[in-house]
Amino acid sequence: MLWELESRSAPPRRSGMDDPGPEGRFGRFGGRFVPESLIPACEELERGFREAWADPAFRAALNQTLALYAGRPTPVTPAARLSAELGVTLLLKREDLAHTGSHKINNVIGQALLARRMGKTHLLAETGAGQHGVATATAGALLGLDVTVFMGERDMERQQLNVFRMELLGARVLGVSSGSRTLKDACNEALRNWVGAVDDTHYCIGSVMGPHPYPWMVREFQRVIGEEARGQCADLLTHAVPDVVVACVGGGSNAAGIFAGFVDTSARLVGVEPEGGAAMTFGQPGVLHGFQSYVLQDESGQILEATSISAGLDYPGVGPEHAHLADTGRASYVTVSDDEAVAAVSRLARTEGILPALESAHAVAWVLRAAGTADLPSGSTVLVNLSGRGDKDADQLARLM
Repeated sequence: MLWELESRSAPPRRSGMDDPGPEGRFGRFGGRFVPESLIPACEELERGFREAWADPAFRAALNQTLALYAGRPTPVTPAARLSAELGVTLLLKREDLAHTGSHKINNVIGQALLARRMGKTHLLAETGAGQHGVATATAGALLGLDVTVFMGERDMERQQLNVFRMELLGARVLGVSSGSRTLKDACNEALRNWVGAVDDTHYCIGSVMGPHPYPWMVREFQRVIGEEARGQCADLLTHAVPDVVVACVGGGSNAAGIFAGFVDTSARLVGVEPEGGAAMTFGQPGVLHGFQSYVLQDESGQILEATSISAGLDYPGVGPEHAHLADTGRASYVTVSDDEAVAAVSRLARTEGILPALESAHAVAWVLRAAGTADLPSGSTVLVNLSGRGDKDADQLARLM
């Protein structure tokens, strides 16, 4: 069978995706660009995370909760039929099988446990596709923490099921009517709210963005994806490491999580952006929501609106560590169209019986396009992080199809 083919090259050791230090810098990117009133809160969070991450008891509690509640480890599934059609060995890291339906639960449980350890009683979150909001509401219900979620009104229209799920779990969902009424604007409102509530509130950022320590902390909470996949691929592949590791990129947390498990190997790392929200492809260095990275902006530095069929990917920036990985050549970033993403949902559903989220479908779409070309030669082994399941997109897909 195709998935028994060996990977093409053995993995040399490389360093990367480490502690960015007290300045929170990944090369020239990252940092902490927030109002002076938020500096103490960020510093308190960094101290709290460093202490917790070094505490075996905290790590044990996190691992136990992820195993007994979130359903970890998630499997790596060989996509046998699609592999045969494409002429490559396609493996899927099944984050769609995690509790709440995506990788978001890994980060949120980590941050919620940390917030409780720090004496916070309220979780504040932003959400685009709603999966981070659902995960935050879920963790709040589990740990007895109040939850407020900001969500753009346009995204609320696209993701009504997730709005209902958040409210059913006890969260307060506040619609944002400013700007493009999407994830960027939800982030703006969440940051403004946090300024006046830092004493008892933890801002639970959903991706590898925001001021230091968030990009580093969220990557560390998502690292479990890559560490699991590294061991699982070692069991499935003769040479242990796939040739290519692929993940969709909006802010970039699912990609950072799986890349962290393979950054020191020979695997090529590929991040896939939506054409209308491709900050890595079309952006310029700038500052957004407290961090420096590639950002979609005009000649005057004004932030441009990102567009995507996927509510979780229409963000005009990208996590600073991804910008650094691109600058150093360790990872490459490509785009796919809305139409390609929709077609990928249908193709994976009909060949493998797996309905991916529109976000995850971007990564699958690149594999469909690249298979058999110089980007992904026949016989290659490729691991796709299937970051979420497509139930939330069913109404939208029904209208589109």
